[in-house]
Amino acid sequence: MGCADIRALSRSGKKVLHIDENEYYGGAEAALSLQEAEAWVEQIDASSHPTPFSDVSIPKPPSNDQSPDKGLGFSRAYSISLAPQLIYTRSNLVPALVSSKVYRQLEFLAVGSWWIYHEDGTIQDAHSTSDTDADKQKQSGTLQKIPGSREDVFADKTIDLRSTRSLMKVLKLAADPETYSKILGEHGDRSFTEFLESEYKIASKLQAPLLALTLSPDSPSKTTVANALPRLHRHLTSIGIFGPGFGAVLPKWGGLAEIAQVACRAGAVGGGVYVLKKGIISIDQPSDASTATRGAESLTSTVHLEGGDTVKARWIVGTSSTLPQINNSEPEQQSTPIEVAHVTAIISSPLTSIFLPPAEGSPPPAAVVVVLPPNSIKLPDGVDSSEVPLLYLTVHSSDTGECPEGQCIIYTSTHLTHPSASQLLSSAISTLLASLHHHEPETAQPEILWSLTYKQRHRIPSAAASSSPIAITNSSPKDDRSTQDHGIVYLDELRPSLALEDDALRDVRRVWELITADDAEGRGGFMMFEDREGLGDGEGDEGV
Repeated sequence: MGCADIRALSRSGKKVLHIDENEYYGGAEAALSLQEAEAWVEQIDASSHPTPFSDVSIPKPPSNDQSPDKGLGFSRAYSISLAPQLIYTRSNLVPALVSSKVYRQLEFLAVGSWWIYHEDGTIQDAHSTSDTDADKQKQSGTLQKIPGSREDVFADKTIDLRSTRSLMKVLKLAADPETYSKILGEHGDRSFTEFLESEYKIASKLQAPLLALTLSPDSPSKTTVANALPRLHRHLTSIGIFGPGFGAVLPKWGGLAEIAQVACRAGAVGGGVYVLKKGIISIDQPSDASTATRGAESLTSTVHLEGGDTVKARWIVGTSSTLPQINNSEPEQQSTPIEVAHVTAIISSPLTSIFLPPAEGSPPPAAVVVVLPPNSIKLPDGVDSSEVPLLYLTVHSSDTGECPEGQCIIYTSTHLTHPSASQLLSSAISTLLASLHHHEPETAQPEILWSLTYKQRHRIPSAAASSSPIAITNSSPKDDRSTQDHGIVYLDELRPSLALEDDALRDVRRVWELITADDAEGRGGFMMFEDREGLGDGEGDEGV
């Protein structure tokens, strides 16, 4: 979200220089063509600098054809997103995009139906390790639409009356923040599944759909009431804001990468300067003696760039992966490292059967979410099913602009820490494709045309630091600006969640408030820009 900071600061009269070691905008939220993805993999493999990415590869797709690339379009027909997060319509990003006029250059698409994979009762041995039985297990599964609202629960004839009443109570609870805040105080630390069973008598087969709507990255046994209810509230209260039946959207042409592109263009029109393919080598900070005896000009740091260039800066903003560590000042003690495995696959079929409108009058969805419980696929040796999170597959149609017509892209990731995590994700994709073909045998077998696997390390703020996501490189209190003389600000990296979290924009706002504090009256409102005289919709930076 660094590009949002650039737009906000440049429009508040600050001179902003954006340095990016990559050849493209967006950093870890970029969208890549096939050729760019291949170059990205080679770059990471050859990099001698620390990078949050590891184990990157483009595996050869399983195919009996002599040409594994058969069916692929040209390179730039694809836009592979490294950050395919969906955006809930109640996200605090949405009003910021409107007030800043950025929305005028963005096209948002509906995220439609949510599905959960169920094993049919015809499975003879779910624990069999033979290939024949494993194939039967995959083919016997079916997809069931997840009821995402109280109307959906009433309309679902597969749910008995008693369960319907119990589900309605839970949905009513989650939709009312005053009610669930009391529940959080009493039951916040309890397992959400145990809470559902003991307090509402909801059977285990109906717990998985509720868990799926939370988008929790943790295993069901570790997903607490405190984590689940606010997420469920977000989902339920977002439905219907932009249209019937859906509560989340997706920017066309590459997800968050498109927002970064538009914000960067807006920042450039506002006076920001961008330098790509130029990394930061080191930063020389002013000495404590000079800052104590001289004026504000002495507070600038010297930034040494690749190629021998240097620049002077009063404030330097970045993440732990983009800024060099300064005198052990990086606030790693306030964060917890996690590693997320990702698999992205281009599929030879549009999988039209799952792109159903979620409700009458809903727009056609451009993305759907498919959830696989961990016991629905064969787990790698040594993996305990109770420790495996739900497996989320976000399927993007060609309407997103990310692939040609007749194809789709599946994005999936997991927080499971295991050497076979990527293998597990690939198995989930294969399970989905086999199930869809089994129930539609008249259609061609969907195949994986191309795939990208990688792992990404993130640093999540610890409980002690969660109330203040921004860490200043100074041990003094953050509200005492006289002690912030080094001017280096570490932003939290984007959380590795399936939906964009609100704290991303809160970080941006705190940086903006910090840097513009010397002109609090003249800086204007955060991300609130008026149309410039003589410019209409779609013109100048008001159109981006």
